Amino acid sequence: MAMPSRAHQVIACLVVLSFAATAAAQAPPSPEHKIWKVAAGAGLALTSGNKETSNINAAYDIVYDPLTRNIVKSDGLMIRGKTDGELSANRIGLNVRDQYKLTERAFVFGQNQYLRDEFKSIDYLIAPSGGLGYKLLNTERTKLDVDGGLGAVWEKNPGFDLDVSGAVTAGEKLVQTLTSTTTLTQSFTALWKTKEFADALYTFGIGVAASMSTRTQLKFEILDTFKNRPPSPDIKKNDVAVLMAIVFKT
Repeated sequence: MAMPSRAHQVIACLVVLSFAATAAAQAPPSPEHKIWKVAAGAGLALTSGNKETSNINAAYDIVYDPLTRNIVKSDGLMIRGKTDGELSANRIGLNVRDQYKLTERAFVFGQNQYLRDEFKSIDYLIAPSGGLGYKLLNTERTKLDVDGGLGAVWEKNPGFDLDVSGAVTAGEKLVQTLTSTTTLTQSFTALWKTKEFADALYTFGIGVAASMSTRTQLKFEILDTFKNRPPSPDIKKNDVAVLMAIVFKT
């Protein structure tokens, strides 16, 4: 995935800072377990001058973990922006997952993904799937999961018939505690259509969150979305969003 040089520089800085902070930080105390973990955030960016821009983003992350073999997760992100009064970004992504632990490291999962992205000409993309996952690292400071699955995908593009296909999915997620108040997150997901594997959707994200209080965080994140076969040659394959938000946690 080709990314702008500025995004590359920011990612490199984040990675360097994460390793430096990890080496220097002491292990934080174990937090009291919560069955429900809910985080919701929103951000706003305004610029003026040669161009006037306004961008808003809103996100949520919910985890239900009753300390049994079963965990339910859901997350979502909305991005909407205008440049000189014209809509320049309009994206909604949602995901819900039910995960069942087989061993301390292995698990099975079922999930459903939804995406609407006006500027990638996706009216909607729905992709239910299920598969296997494994926790490569599962310590108090570092959690690294990988998974793969099979399912189906329905994609509707403006002016085209509904496209239905089988799907192969893959994912990776890292959560690294840097200090007692700072966390690094990184994730990657891939969705391939079985009837044409070149028609794939990739999503990469990396971010840092720092606590402002016991219930609030300041979060900085880069999200890169790459669609290898957009419905029109006029549509760029790659989109990069830089997000800043205030997050409230329960």
